[in-house]
Parts: sequence; structure tokens; C-alpha cells
Amino acid sequence: MPNVGKSTLFNALTKKSVPAENYPFCTIDPSVGIVPVPDERLDKLAEISASAKKIPAIVEFTDIAGLVKGAAEGEGLGNKFLSHIREVDAIAEVVRIFEDKDILHVAGKVDPLFDIEIINLELEKANLHKPILYVLNTSEAAENRKEIIEKLPTSSDGKPAQYVEVDPIFGTGLDNLIKKSYELLDLITFFTTGKDETRGWTTKRDSTAPEAGRVIHTDFRDKFIRAEVVAYDKLIEAGSFAAAREKGWVRTEGKEYIVQDGDVIEFLI
Repeated sequence: MPNVGKSTLFNALTKKSVPAENYPFCTIDPSVGIVPVPDERLDKLAEISASAKKIPAIVEFTDIAGLVKGAAEGEGLGNKFLSHIREVDAIAEVVRIFEDKDILHVAGKVDPLFDIEIINLELEKANLHKPILYVLNTSEAAENRKEIIEKLPTSSDGKPAQYVEVDPIFGTGLDNLIKKSYELLDLITFFTTGKDETRGWTTKRDSTAPEAGRVIHTDFRDKFIRAEVVAYDKLIEAGSFAAAREKGWVRTEGKEYIVQDGDVIEFLI
């Protein structure tokens, strides 16, 4: 919905300035921010490799204007905003559960479950059936918080809804939101590490080694021969790639290998 704190949250996530004024439809064109995925494994790998730089895995967030009742029929520039939603892979549905008489609500009252019902109905009418993460914008203590969480809609497969609580003003819950978004997209992180850089790479869960290697360079998919793989925990325990190899913890894997979250990989072509 408009005026629930989407742009304020986006600004807090990306430290990127987009309009976040107190009136509906301030955000007409979507803003895109590249947000690093918090991952302490990156720091530890960079430390043992004495890497010159660190590059984290990322999630791309898009700030899309609020929808109102009737959006699927074009109300409130609805068709334009719905077309923006079609371009994304999942929805972080920001739900206002804070009261603030200075911030207007388009329905005249703060009723989070009603807002969710309106938005989900508009998404349904527009035939949009993407994964949803409910982002509960607390900003102030909300007395009905527990009731809202208990009544969140189930996902399409009947599982409990995924949600996070955030306070973008004070910056709480942001790391959890990023991690949950990453998981919702069914993504995992694998790493490459060395003196030049330690880097987190993003791939879909259940990707084979060549498929994962493609995100680094298409040659790693097209000319793949094998990959040297060690689990993150084992590499940290060993203290170096060489020591892990001596202990027999570095494995040679072929084209059928399914990359696991936290794998440290060297691709050979």
C-alpha cells in the first residue's frame, strides 16, 4: 500500500536516496538497489587467504510504488505498477503495523490484515503468483503484532507465511530481511578465494558445478573439465587451501556435482 514505509525501508537497505515523502504515489518509477548479503564467511575466508579485496554476494531490491484497491483495473496508476512487479522474482510485501497520525493511510485507518487482503487480491487479479515475504514495518511498538503474525496468509503450497519484522528508522531487522529474501529466491552462495580477492557468488540451489561456474564466466560452463571443492567449515578448520588438500578435504568433482551452500571452489577448464 502507499505510505507504509517502502521507500524508507529501501533507503535504509541501500543507503540510496529515493523520494520517501508523505503522500501516495511519490514513487512512480521503480528504483533499483544492489544490496550485499551479510555473510561472516566472506570475512573469514578473506582473512585466511590474505585477500586484497572482498566482494559479497548480492540481492537486487526494487522499490515499486504502492498499490491500491482496484489496481488491477488501473486505479492509482495500477497497471504501470503491476507491470513493474511482473519483472521481479519475489515480492517483499511491506505491511504497516505502526500508528502515526502524521503519516496518512489511504484507507483512513491502519489495518494490516485488511491491507494484506487488498494487495494479495490485486496480485491475484493480475495473475501474479510470486513468492511473498511479509515485511512487518513496526517503527513503533504495535499492540496487535502477535495477532497479525498468526493471521498472515499461508503460502501457495500451504506452508506458513514467511515474514520478518523491521524498523527502517532505527535500522533493525535489515540483515534478517536481506538473508530471508535471498532464501526466498532459493539462492545459495559459493566462494572463490585467493590473494587477489575473496568473493561470494550466487547460484540457484541444486545447480551443477558448470551451471554455478557460469556466473563467473561462461567458459566455466562451456569448457568445464572439473572443479576442486572444499567445504567452508573444513577450509577454515584446515587454515589454508594447501592444508585442506593435505588432509584430503579438497575433492575433485565433475560435471554432475551439485554445488552446496558454502562450497569454496576452484574451476578448471
